[in-house]
Amino acid sequence: MKKIAIIGSGPTGIYTFYSLLKTKIPLAVSVFEQADEAGVGMPYSDDENARFMLANIASIEIPPLFITYLDWLRRQDQAYLARFKVDKASLHDRQFLPRLLLGEYFRDGFLTLVKEAKTQGFEVNVHESARVTDIDAAPEGVMLSVNGKPHPARFDRVVVATGHVWPDEDEATRSFFPSPWSGLMDARIPACRVGIMGTSLSGLDAAMAVVMQHGHFADQQFILDKGSEALRIVLMSRTGILPEADFYCPIPYEPLSILTESAVESEIAKGADGLLDRVFALMVKELELADPEWCQAISLHDLNADNLLEAWYEDRKRHGPFTWAEENLKEVERNKRERRTVAWRYAVLRLHDVVSEIVPALNERDRARFQAGLARVFIDNYAAIPPQSIRRLLALREAGIVSVAALGDDYDMDIGSGQTVITHHGHTLRFDVFIDARGQKPLKTKDLPFPTLRKQLMETGDDIPDVSADYTLRSPESIRGRIAFGAIPWLMHDHPFVQGIIECAEIGDAIAKGVHQPAAGARRKLPWVEG
Repeated sequence: MKKIAIIGSGPTGIYTFYSLLKTKIPLAVSVFEQADEAGVGMPYSDDENARFMLANIASIEIPPLFITYLDWLRRQDQAYLARFKVDKASLHDRQFLPRLLLGEYFRDGFLTLVKEAKTQGFEVNVHESARVTDIDAAPEGVMLSVNGKPHPARFDRVVVATGHVWPDEDEATRSFFPSPWSGLMDARIPACRVGIMGTSLSGLDAAMAVVMQHGHFADQQFILDKGSEALRIVLMSRTGILPEADFYCPIPYEPLSILTESAVESEIAKGADGLLDRVFALMVKELELADPEWCQAISLHDLNADNLLEAWYEDRKRHGPFTWAEENLKEVERNKRERRTVAWRYAVLRLHDVVSEIVPALNERDRARFQAGLARVFIDNYAAIPPQSIRRLLALREAGIVSVAALGDDYDMDIGSGQTVITHHGHTLRFDVFIDARGQKPLKTKDLPFPTLRKQLMETGDDIPDVSADYTLRSPESIRGRIAFGAIPWLMHDHPFVQGIIECAEIGDAIAKGVHQPAAGARRKLPWVEG
């Protein structure tokens, strides 16, 4: 019986275990989780979130663990759901619900998974409060160090599913937080000037973590506590543009007609020179087929991979962040009531996955062009946020608490012991408390927290871990097939849109297939929706 170790029991680790179970081939599986409760995942744990924070994914999109998220919710008592301010009678599959509740679903699914695996003849060991501190891979197997001490077992394959990596809490001070997950949830923030770098959902959640200490929402208004009148929050980004509200569209996604996976494979086969521009030309044809009026309105035929971003944001810049947010929210809510799909938005949403397949094949120049242009268009489109988050933001703006600043690309930030000062275009912003909420940054081999494995990989000369179709490390040759590398921050270089629960499920499925097969070939897309 093969011995498998899974490091991390967040979504990637859970879906890997679930996919291993579906192969029906018994294994000895050991799960190592550094938190004190396995099967939740940092993005959904009560240590890092509050009950008012919403998950940015609805039940209809979440790959099921035995049962769908919606069916699991419907099995819960009304009193239990009420703790999260969820009404059982109004549940539906396109609803955005608290992250903590999604964490409860994953925890319950994980416990069911452990029980079912044992029933099917698996040997299962779950190690909680068990931080893996080193990985030592050799041809005869892989050894782990846990909490600084050697673990007695030797494994045939180790799955690295450690998820996001944020700065340690000891890097935070009372006036500076290097991420929203570095002690902010437990910190007491006074009514002062607060700066938040980032205008995505993470930035909005950071703002919520602060304002909920100084008031409450009632009837779509925010009521500030007496004595907290000095609270002011500035959300900042290069563009000063707010995310749009999540929009209605058919799920599972309808197939593309022109820029299909086979079309992308054909373009990749022609070589790196001109690849980005060739694929952009096919993308234009796909969009013109889907929504010719929108394409004409933005003069898409005259645009290229470098300036589409400017046209994409043009209306929002002209209207201002809050005016646009208010109008966009009305449009989205109307379309959801009428089950109406905006064709160009839906086409861009479906295009991001297939276009991302070209990234590993791009030359250095075109990869930089992609990151500066098309990647930002796609991220803005698929990272649309829950409408309730927009409503909350508008209420905070109406209360005079929140504003937005566009910094541009040229600004200076001075993090002092008492204040953070940002200078841009001749303006100076001073903050008593500053929160960096720009999200996960891609990491390199040198950032690996496992010293022995890091040394082995750095000796190969690879800046980032080189993985095959089943995510096993391709080099060094001596350990090929021993380690499956599903840690998202290290995959983001070649696969910039790899974040998210759906992607976690795809990674888990690929890893599970590879456990019983030799690793080979280039990465491929693995759709989770059957049929």
